[in-house]
Amino acid sequence: METPTARWRRLLPRTPGRWAAALAALAVLVGGGTWTAVADDGPPAVQREDRMLRPGGVPIDTSYFTAGGSGKRPAVLIGHGFGGSKNDVRAQAEKLAADGYAVLTWSARGFGRSGGAISLNDPDGEVKDVSGLIDWLAERPEVELDEKGDPRVGLTGASYGGAVSLLAAGHDQRVDAIAPVITYWNLADALFPDGVFKKLWAGIFVTSGGGCEKFEKRLCEMYERVAVSGKPDAAATKLLTERSPSAVADRIKVPSLLLQGQSDSLFPLGHADAMQKAISANGAPVSVDWISGGHDGGDNETARVEGRVGSWFDRYLKGDTGTDTGPAFRVTRTGGIDSTDGAALKRGASSDTYPGLRSGGREIPLGEGTKTFRNPAGSAPPAISAVPGVGGGLSQLSSLGVGLSLDFPGQFGRFESAPLATSVHVTGTPTVRVTVKATEGRDAVLFGKVYDVSPDGRQQVLPSQLVAPYRITPDQQGKPIELALPAVDHEFDAGHRMRLVFSATDLGYASPAEPATYTVTADGPLTVPTAPAVTTAAATLPWWTWGLPAAALVIAAALLLTARRRTATPAPDPELTDVPLQITGLSKKYAKSVDRYAVRELSFRVEKGQVLGLLGPNGAGKTTTLRMLMGLITPDEGEIRVFGQAIRPGAPVLSRVGAFVEGAGFLPHLSGRANLDLYWQATGRPAEDAHIEEALEIAGLGDALARAVRTYSQGMRQRLAIAQAMLGMPDLLILDEPTNGLDPPQIREMRDVMIRYAAGGRTVIVSSHLLSEVEQSCTHLVVMDRGRLVQAGPVAEITGSGDMILVTTAEELSEPLAEKVASLPGIGSAVRTDDGRGLLVRLDGATTSRLVADLVRLDVPVTGVGPHRRLEDAFLTLISGGAA
Repeated sequence: METPTARWRRLLPRTPGRWAAALAALAVLVGGGTWTAVADDGPPAVQREDRMLRPGGVPIDTSYFTAGGSGKRPAVLIGHGFGGSKNDVRAQAEKLAADGYAVLTWSARGFGRSGGAISLNDPDGEVKDVSGLIDWLAERPEVELDEKGDPRVGLTGASYGGAVSLLAAGHDQRVDAIAPVITYWNLADALFPDGVFKKLWAGIFVTSGGGCEKFEKRLCEMYERVAVSGKPDAAATKLLTERSPSAVADRIKVPSLLLQGQSDSLFPLGHADAMQKAISANGAPVSVDWISGGHDGGDNETARVEGRVGSWFDRYLKGDTGTDTGPAFRVTRTGGIDSTDGAALKRGASSDTYPGLRSGGREIPLGEGTKTFRNPAGSAPPAISAVPGVGGGLSQLSSLGVGLSLDFPGQFGRFESAPLATSVHVTGTPTVRVTVKATEGRDAVLFGKVYDVSPDGRQQVLPSQLVAPYRITPDQQGKPIELALPAVDHEFDAGHRMRLVFSATDLGYASPAEPATYTVTADGPLTVPTAPAVTTAAATLPWWTWGLPAAALVIAAALLLTARRRTATPAPDPELTDVPLQITGLSKKYAKSVDRYAVRELSFRVEKGQVLGLLGPNGAGKTTTLRMLMGLITPDEGEIRVFGQAIRPGAPVLSRVGAFVEGAGFLPHLSGRANLDLYWQATGRPAEDAHIEEALEIAGLGDALARAVRTYSQGMRQRLAIAQAMLGMPDLLILDEPTNGLDPPQIREMRDVMIRYAAGGRTVIVSSHLLSEVEQSCTHLVVMDRGRLVQAGPVAEITGSGDMILVTTAEELSEPLAEKVASLPGIGSAVRTDDGRGLLVRLDGATTSRLVADLVRLDVPVTGVGPHRRLEDAFLTLISGGAA
C-alpha cells in the first residue's frame, strides 16, 4: 500500500503545465498547505520558489533555489540558527545556487511560518522533517541522484542548523557531506557542563525560541524544573542527550567540515573536538576550523566560512578532486588594529593533522599552598566572565590585550606562575591536578580560568572571556583530581604570568544558594598545550615589498642630483650642536594654495634621550612635518636644525638621521640579514659604519635573520624595517606609525625597541595613532591640530595625574547616585559622563575591587570597569579645544 509520504512525492509537479492539478491534489493531501512561486529579487540567474511542505505531518515553510542550465546538480540543505528562520540563510543559498547547486532552505518547527512546537531537533520531529525534504529533492529532475530516491546532498547550517546537519547524517544514510558551524555535540554538556546549570544561556535559549509555551511540553517542564532547582537532574540530562548528535556518533560517516567559534561560551571548542574524534574514528575525512567569532559575538568570518563550505561541497558533492578543501586544522588568530578602519587584524594558523586539545603539553609551575574562599549566601554578587550579547566584544578585546572580568574578594583562590622566560602560545585545553574540599556533605561548585597577567601585575586578561565549571561531589573531594580549563588559542608574552583562579560564583551559571567554604590545593603544575605542529601563516606581501626597492633607487638618484645642485645652506649654530632637533616657525602651504596651510608656524625642540610622540588627528600636518624633517620637501617658511645643522635636501647631517616611514621594501627571496647588507651597500658608506650587530640586538630578531623575508610575520618585517632604519646607529630615529599591522605582543616588542634605543642617549620621534602605546613608551609629546602646535611637553604634564577609573552602566545614572559614589571612603571624586551612562571615578586610596563591591551594593547597573585612558582624554580635550 502506498504511504502518504510516497503519494505526495509522486504527485509533485514535474512541469509547470501540471501545477494546477498538483495544487488541488496537494491541498487535499497536506491539509490545506499552499504552494507558491515568487519572483527572485536577487541575481537574475538564480530562481527561488517558496513552498509549504508537510514532510513529517507539520507544515514546513521552504525555499528552493536553482540557477540556469538543464544539467544535473548536487543538492544542499541549509538550516538556520535558533530563533531564526529560512530568511537568515537566503544569501548563502543564492551563492551556492549560482555555483551550480540545487539549494533548499526551510524554517524549522516553531520558527518563521512553519508550524509545530520546538522539540530541539528531536529524531521524530525536526530530524524526520529533514529526511522528508531529502525525499522531495530526490524527485526534482535537476537534482543529481546516486540511485533512485537517493540524491547527492550535503547539509550545512550554524548552531541549531549545524546540529541538525550532524543528526541528519547519523539518521539518514543518503547524506553525503556536512559542514556544521558553531554547534553542539551534546546539548546536555552544553547547558549542564559537568552538572552545573548554565542558567544565563539556557534562559536566553528559551526566550529566543518565543517563550516556554513554544516548546514541546516536556521540554518546557524540564527547563522550568531545572531553572527552579538550579541543578540539572538525570531526566533532564537524558532528554537532551537523546536529541544530540552524540547519540548517533557511530553512524556519522560522511566528510565533515567542523567550524567552531573561539568566542563561544555556549558551545565551546571542546564540542568540535568531540565531533572530530567520533567522526574520524568512523573513517570519514574531517577538517576542523576555529573561527574568530561565536555565540558571544565577534567576527564570524562569514565570507571565509561560506567560501570554505563551498569548496568542501565542491570536493565531496561535485567530486572535484582538484579543489583545495583546506588544512586538517585551522585557527584564526587575532592581533592588532588596522589603522585605516579600526578592524581587528586576523591571520590563519594551520596544521596538516588535527592536534586535539592537549598536544605539546608544557608544564608551568604554580605557587604552592592551599587557598580557602567562600560561596556567599545566595551566590551573589557573582563573578563576571562571558556575558551573552556582550561577551563577544570582550573576547575580541582579550585577543588585543584588553579585557574585563571581575572576581570578588573572598570568593576566589588563585595560583600564579613566575614570569615566563619565553612567550607561550596556548592552543587547546590547559589542565591541572588539584584537591578540593567543601563544607561537609556538600558539592563544591567552582569555576576555573587562566588569566594572562602583565609584568607589572596591574592588568589581567581572560582569554576569550571563558571559564570552565566543575561540580565536585563529596566522594571526589579530598583526593587529587584533574580539571580541564577552557580551550583557547592565546599567546602569553615573555615576562607575563599565568594566573589560575578558582571562583565560587559566575554570572552565567547557577551556584548553590547555601553558603559554603571551599579549599583548593594545587597538586602539580599547570599543563598547557602548545600544539607545536600548528604554524601561523606569513602575512601577505603587499605591492610595496617589490615596488619600494625600485622607488628607493629613484629617490636616491634624485637626492644625489639635488645635492649636487643645492645652494649654500645657513651656517651651523654652535649653541645647538648637542640638540637633536629644533624646529622654528615652520610653515608649508598646500600646493597651488595661497592661504591654506598643511603646517603653520610650528616650533618645538627635542633633547637627547627623549622619546617624543608626535600626535594629532588625520590632517594635522604630522606627515608633512616629518617629510620636511627628512629633507624630502622644502618648507615655505621657518627652519629645521638637526644638531645645529640646517636641513635641506641632501644635507650631510641627514646621515645622522634614520627613518621608518610606511614600511620598507625588502626582497622576499633574500634573508633578513642579506636585505640589510644590500641596503647598506647601496648607501656607499663603509661596512664598519653600519653597526649592524648593535642594531640587530636592539631589534631582537634573533635566528630569524637567516630566513627568507617571505617567511616573516608582519611583526618581524616591521622589526627588520626598524633595524634598517637603525643601521649606522643614527642619533635621531624617526618612526612613522611603526606599530601598524602588529598584534599586541608585537606592539609591546616595538615599544621596548624604542625605549632601548633611546636609553643609549639617542633620540626617537614617533608618530602614532595608538595613544595607549604613546603614553607607555614616550617621555614627551607634541600635539598638533590643523597644522598648528596645540601643546608640547612631558607626557605627565599633558596627561595630568591621578588614578582614574571609567565605570560604564546599563542605564543613565542620577546625580544623587553619583554623589553617593563620590562620598564613598577612598574615592576622590565621581563625575557622570556626558551621556549619563557612566562615571569617571578618581581613586584616592580605594582599590578597583573595593569600588566594584561598593557599586554592586548601591545597585549600580555596572556593565564595565576599567582604567580611564588619561592620554586619550587629554588628547581629545586638546583637539576639541583647538577647534572651538
